[in-house]
Amino acid sequence: MKLSSNAFSDNAAIPGEYAFAVPNADSHYALSSNRNPHLAWTDVPANTQSFVVICHDPDVPSVGDDVNQEGKTIAVSLPRVDFYHWLLIDIPATQREITEGSHSSGITPKGKNGPHTANGQRHGINDYTAWFASDPQMAGEYYGYDGPCPPWNDERLHHYIFTVYALDVPSLLIEGPVTSQSVLDALQGHVLAKASLTGTYTLNMNL
Repeated sequence: MKLSSNAFSDNAAIPGEYAFAVPNADSHYALSSNRNPHLAWTDVPANTQSFVVICHDPDVPSVGDDVNQEGKTIAVSLPRVDFYHWLLIDIPATQREITEGSHSSGITPKGKNGPHTANGQRHGINDYTAWFASDPQMAGEYYGYDGPCPPWNDERLHHYIFTVYALDVPSLLIEGPVTSQSVLDALQGHVLAKASLTGTYTLNMNL
């Protein structure tokens, strides 16, 4: 399989319109248009019954004490963890692309609804749900796509890995909430092929 996008090239910077926030000289960052990027895939296995799309950032600080704190930086050497930005499952076997802005266009305080979306597809809960849990103005369940917003004081360039999976089942069997872990568990044994596309992003104006 091959995965491509009209929005950015593999291992190139993701434009700010597809991010949750963009750099700002006065306040470090400003909220952005948060549009999901275009994705298209080819060379699909003949017996594919559905697709899954996942976007995750493997560069998120494992310790959040210094995140976005004035006078502090997050060292490149700090151990990192995954942060899931998008989980879209039960994509029909006939579909070969996702249009720009079709699943997110703008920031929705307290999160977009889910899990059910267009054409019988389902969105999972992304990791902004946990990130905003203690913020009364933003707390809620964040379904679908929400774009990059790495710490503005992080010395590491963040990578956003978009992966499409071709599956041998028409729908993933998931009991309970559709989370990154439940999707990854349900994928086991059903992946016929997969392809990835990586974009980079930072809010650190010194990088």
